[in-house]
Amino acid sequence: MDSLKTKPMLNRLGMGLLHSLFSLFVFMTSIWFCLAIWIQQPLGQIFSYFIIILWAIFALSILGIYFNKNLFTRKIDSLIYLVAFLLSLVWYFNIPAKQDREWSPEVSRIFSYEKQGQLVTIHNVRNFDWRTADQYDERWETRTYNLDDITGVNIITSYWMGPQIAHTLVSFNFSNQRPLVFSIEIRKEKNESFSAIGGFFRQFELSLIAADEKDIVYTRSNIRGEQVYFFPVRLPKAESQALFEEYLSKSADLAKHPKWYNTLTSNCTTLVFDMVQAISAQKLPTDYRLIASGYLPNYLYDLGALNHQWSMHEWYEKAHVNPRTDEYAHFKYQNSANFSKVLRLGLPEEYAK
Repeated sequence: MDSLKTKPMLNRLGMGLLHSLFSLFVFMTSIWFCLAIWIQQPLGQIFSYFIIILWAIFALSILGIYFNKNLFTRKIDSLIYLVAFLLSLVWYFNIPAKQDREWSPEVSRIFSYEKQGQLVTIHNVRNFDWRTADQYDERWETRTYNLDDITGVNIITSYWMGPQIAHTLVSFNFSNQRPLVFSIEIRKEKNESFSAIGGFFRQFELSLIAADEKDIVYTRSNIRGEQVYFFPVRLPKAESQALFEEYLSKSADLAKHPKWYNTLTSNCTTLVFDMVQAISAQKLPTDYRLIASGYLPNYLYDLGALNHQWSMHEWYEKAHVNPRTDEYAHFKYQNSANFSKVLRLGLPEEYAK
């Protein structure tokens, strides 16, 4: 008799759990869809808001069904919701990334290159003179580099949102040429600003910038007031050259096939990790610090990519460039060469060998 009573009870518990999971699914996917419509506004602002309201009413009605004992009604409405959600996924994942928008000037150009042997000529290297965040002199340059002249690689982290989140840049040293920085960024349209939420919902295309250090680092340390850290890393010369070429390939690929920036999966740190992994002789361990990018230097330290002559605490003290770049703002000769020297003051030179 006890077993006869237990079986219906278990069935009720199982159905209750299933209903709870489906209710959670409806709740979470509805938030996702409403945010996607709010960011994308595919039918303009008014109609998009109208769609959000309709979907919210629809989702609430679905959730309300689960207080109704009519099993057939629950099944039909659940099926309708699943079909509607699948259609929303089809719409979302078919939103095309584009190259022909009204871009903000600092990301208006995509760099291109020609390679002959070890010589690489890069067009559209950005070298702006920044006075304020909105006032600058545009300058795009063509530069030629010899891959055999690479003498070192540096990871630059720029903190703009607390200690957990940082923008990651990679700088290459050359024996007879100014350093070159690569930065994976959002490609903003005119009058558009960064949004971490928008970065989850295909608001921004992906951009790869090649720039002078005085342009792209100075803008963050001196113009935006971000806290910037400069870390020379240990990387063999062959891998340094391969990483440089990975950046070239990535830019060529983006020129042909524009892609979406994603705050979590396709950002300035995860894509750098993917490129380093592609050229590395050993598999690099995945780590939460690839997502919490502010702790990337700690990850590099644990891998042995940073010189262990200092503790990590000492590294952060010595790698912090803002005290030095603040002094640079008062230099008589404010040129690229002097700025690059200021970034490296007091730091070990990790030559690629």
